Amino acid sequence: MNRFDRSPAVLAILVVTAVAHSQYPARANFAQDTAPGAGVSKDTKEIRMTAKKYEYEPAIITVKEGKHVRLIITALDHDHGFKIDDLHIDQLLKKGEPTTIEFTADTTGTFPFQCSHFCGLGHKGMKGELIVEAASHGSTEEHSDPSAEHSGNR
Repeated sequence: MNRFDRSPAVLAILVVTAVAHSQYPARANFAQDTAPGAGVSKDTKEIRMTAKKYEYEPAIITVKEGKHVRLIITALDHDHGFKIDDLHIDQLLKKGEPTTIEFTADTTGTFPFQCSHFCGLGHKGMKGELIVEAASHGSTEEHSDPSAEHSGNR
């Protein structure tokens, strides 16, 4: 078999590869393009957080009942996890990669969250709280201020 006999086979492989790549974008782009709730609306509360050596910042998150919540969490020092048992959320947070977690806050109450990926000796103390307040509290804006007063269910 000479070099010219292989050309059609090589050409066919190149064409198939090119067509496959044009129809199916790279995995990272595909995941970003199809992320749930791609736009922020007035019914979405977006909160940026960080996770690092045994703490979340902010550690207390407050939202109104009925809001769609988008948490964007970045692990700063190494891999961590984010888990809210009551909402069936358990997400790995890869170091340096913002991770988006979305849900609707449809039940009032205080929901503890914690690190679910072993991160060192202080791992068990890496905790925080999601507080979902009743929607009938007027037009007060949601906050993530740990110094604000919070009561459980209202």
